[in-house]
Amino acid sequence: MKSSRVIFYIIVFAIAALVFYIGKESFFQPGMERFEGKYEELGYFRNENNTGPVLRVYAIRALDSDQTWMKEFAESQPHTKYGKTLVYFFSPDVSGPIDLSGTPPYFDQSLDGKVVASFERTPMGEPRFKSGSSE
Repeated sequence: MKSSRVIFYIIVFAIAALVFYIGKESFFQPGMERFEGKYEELGYFRNENNTGPVLRVYAIRALDSDQTWMKEFAESQPHTKYGKTLVYFFSPDVSGPIDLSGTPPYFDQSLDGKVVASFERTPMGEPRFKSGSSE
């Protein structure tokens, strides 16, 4: 009788520890604040299609030249199944808002030389990060 009570308490403790761990990991994930001071959003475009492929295009001024955070930032952007997410990182000397469109080229081609990196999440969810100018 006493050994079954000990086993019961061990199982209860293990379950409580697991619930605590899952809760801690769920509520204390790093958010977008880890990128503060490294970027400035210059433009955003999303098509109005809610039933088919959703296209999201972001224009970001990269204030920090480290490409590791750029890739992490781009991968943290929303993506819809069978949709496409594009993130273009521009050099810090680009100022003012950038008008984006839903058809290639997604921004004014005069800014093409100012692109320091680009990111694409394909319709199947495959991430593609590229240094330098856009396609």
